[in-house]
Amino acid sequence: MKNPDVIIVGAGPTGLMLAVELRLTGVRPLVLERQPRRRDVPKAGGLGGQILELLRCRGLLERFEAACTGPAPAPRFPFGGVHLDFTRLADPPLHALPLPQQQLERLLDDRAAELGVDIRRGHEVAGVSQDDDAVRVDVRGPDGPYQVSARYLVGCDGARSRVRDRAGIGFPGTTYPEVNRLAQVSLPDTVTVLGNGDLDVPGFGAIRAGFTRTDHGLFGVGSSPDSKVVSLYTIEDESTDYDDDIPMTVAELQDSIRRVLGVNLPVEEAIRLSRFTFKARQAERYRRGRILLAGDAAHLFPATGVALNAGMLDAVNLAWKLAADLRGWAPTGLLDTYHDERHLAGARTMLHTRAQVALRRGHDAAAEALRDVFSELLTDEQPLRRMGALVAGTDIRYPMPGTSHHPLTGTFAPDLTLHTDQGITGVARLMHPARPVLLDLADRPDLRQAARDWRHRVDIHTAKTDDRPTDALLIRPDGHIAWAATLDEPAGTAAPALREALSSWFGAPRNDGEIAALR
Repeated sequence: MKNPDVIIVGAGPTGLMLAVELRLTGVRPLVLERQPRRRDVPKAGGLGGQILELLRCRGLLERFEAACTGPAPAPRFPFGGVHLDFTRLADPPLHALPLPQQQLERLLDDRAAELGVDIRRGHEVAGVSQDDDAVRVDVRGPDGPYQVSARYLVGCDGARSRVRDRAGIGFPGTTYPEVNRLAQVSLPDTVTVLGNGDLDVPGFGAIRAGFTRTDHGLFGVGSSPDSKVVSLYTIEDESTDYDDDIPMTVAELQDSIRRVLGVNLPVEEAIRLSRFTFKARQAERYRRGRILLAGDAAHLFPATGVALNAGMLDAVNLAWKLAADLRGWAPTGLLDTYHDERHLAGARTMLHTRAQVALRRGHDAAAEALRDVFSELLTDEQPLRRMGALVAGTDIRYPMPGTSHHPLTGTFAPDLTLHTDQGITGVARLMHPARPVLLDLADRPDLRQAARDWRHRVDIHTAKTDDRPTDALLIRPDGHIAWAATLDEPAGTAAPALREALSSWFGAPRNDGEIAALR
């Protein structure tokens, strides 16, 4: 059995996304998953934020949209007991797909299979060791124990990560004493969904749509007049440490509703039942030697709707940097930028999810006043857009080397409409191969000439776009802009800056003789 280049522990969305990205670069990953089959326990109910644009950059978004379980929801998202309501904006800064995690994992599994990824289910990591050259993993498989080694190991094995523990990486933070229960159910005819979304429950009366706060917790209901399915949500203070592998039942949901709201709510059929607790934890380091962390193994956020986005973006950021190191052309320190950039992004996500805790958990008059003031601020477009970008992760700007930067550097590349000799395309389409792109928007032969010694690693394209924001963009495989030229920037400054950025991110140049030898 030939050893892989990278061992990935965990076949959840983060691990599978990492495996897919690595295969696009030609790297051979091995995925080890302790569960013998994909789990049916409902977890996340959708996918949203910046990862949707990244999926567009890989040509996968349409496939994911086609697999959605329903129409895209109205752009109205919970935020710590209040709502971010983007329904009045023509271009909301935050989008979501109603794609349950089981379905998401199946789609990523299928894509990994298309690319030839080796995924071994029912193979549990029993031990990990590393030295300067490799990582060795002791595995318990269905046919007995064995050992496998690779240049790198990435722990994508969740909140109780064994990889993180074996690497000796601290995971400080807070566990909040509350349990959240979320369900999508159909209700019997005895319960009426009113036109305004309220529920009329016999023997109790009306339960208003949205959130109802009581002395015993929080109850939420969301419904649509044209659907028999309603969403129910409870939060209770509770210190029970539930096993994620034990699914929630309808009876458990009804007991929780009874405790929080004081009503026996009949349920006809459960489409989705999930239970989760809230933790605010972030790994001290995302890398120790040849062991790295991603997804829930690296961070846990005390709010819903952000973990998948953050974890899958971890994977995309890491994959091309691992590939560069394995191929021998990574500049010094490139792999360390994974921790620098994604720990920063994780801290940013932690900021707004902890703010949600403060908004959500207060029960006195002062807490109500805080929520009222926050809601009032969100009636203005600018703060509403800013909060949307914060939750989506689109406000992240990675620090870039050097001292002089265009405002676009470090941000995610916009999907500009491009006019080329071959027709109309977009930036996202150029990113399908998961390779770096130099996009010349001003027909600058001086810049193309400056990049010619990197053309074995960087795809060079010339195009025109309306209202071009820059003369040229150097885009990393993860979609972030490594360098940009100002409009009509002189060659004397633009070309040297471009070559510096190419060297900083994509290694030393090669001359024509070396490139010919590669062919």
